[in-house]
Amino acid sequence: MAARSTTVPPVVYVAFALCCLIWGSTFLAIRIGTETVPPVWGAALRLALAAPALAAIALATRAHWPRGGALRGAMWFGFFNYGVNLSLLYWGEQTVPSGIAAVFYATVPLSTALLAPLFRIELLSPRKVAAAVAALCGVAVIFAGELSLAVPFAGLAAILCAATAAALSTVMLKRAPRQDTVPANAIAALVGLPVCVAVSVLLGEPRDLPATAAAWFPILYLVVAGSLGAYLLYTWLIKTWSVTNASYIGVVVPIVAVILGAIVKQERPAPLTFVGAAIVIAAVVYALRPPARAAVPRAGRAGLAPGA
Repeated sequence: MAARSTTVPPVVYVAFALCCLIWGSTFLAIRIGTETVPPVWGAALRLALAAPALAAIALATRAHWPRGGALRGAMWFGFFNYGVNLSLLYWGEQTVPSGIAAVFYATVPLSTALLAPLFRIELLSPRKVAAAVAALCGVAVIFAGELSLAVPFAGLAAILCAATAAALSTVMLKRAPRQDTVPANAIAALVGLPVCVAVSVLLGEPRDLPATAAAWFPILYLVVAGSLGAYLLYTWLIKTWSVTNASYIGVVVPIVAVILGAIVKQERPAPLTFVGAAIVIAAVVYALRPPARAAVPRAGRAGLAPGA
């Protein structure tokens, strides 16, 4: 019998590059959007458009809608990922460079590894503990570097908490029965929408619809490219390629975000910040490398993609 071909089709690499580019740009799009639309209200508008779009795709593809425990998992995922996470991220990016926000989000897999044992989902391995401790040290170095440039502590803390909420949302989804990706995210976006609206009200933000094309563009870009295009590409990618290989998108995204932030918004992080970012990315790479004879995780579970 002929050996099975291991050649990776070029379209796989194209999908990987597009996911990295799109998600690397979403942090910049959020930062630009906060300049014309109140931040959390902008997140709410994004979800108001993304939820029906995802629902339409789910209906068109005849995907199975979650019920029972799967539905509860999708709702908790929506509360933490789309409600808490986006509210904190959008608010924090008013003052924190977009590239630094992306670096914080590179720690999500490590935070997930620390939280999962608390819910008896996975065992905590020494490898993941070591990587998480190293990443935490890197985050501390980033804080020190950015505080030296008078970046507000509150903004940095908000984004770190946002990344932690994103990790918690993944754990909530992993506790639930396996479910289809698109309908789960449609429900999650619908649950996150009132959370963002409530936070916007508490912050006293004006809640008018954007009046210019320039104000609408970041919102529409985040819906079409971030919430729909890249997510569908990523879903196809993890079903077509190695899940471990696809997970390295989370390593490339902050690098793309830092470059785009420097080009478009002239973001200039402190030199110490680059040291911290390198520590975080190295820790994530170490954690993602599977140990010898490790089982390859199955693809297909709805979950958190490595972007905003």
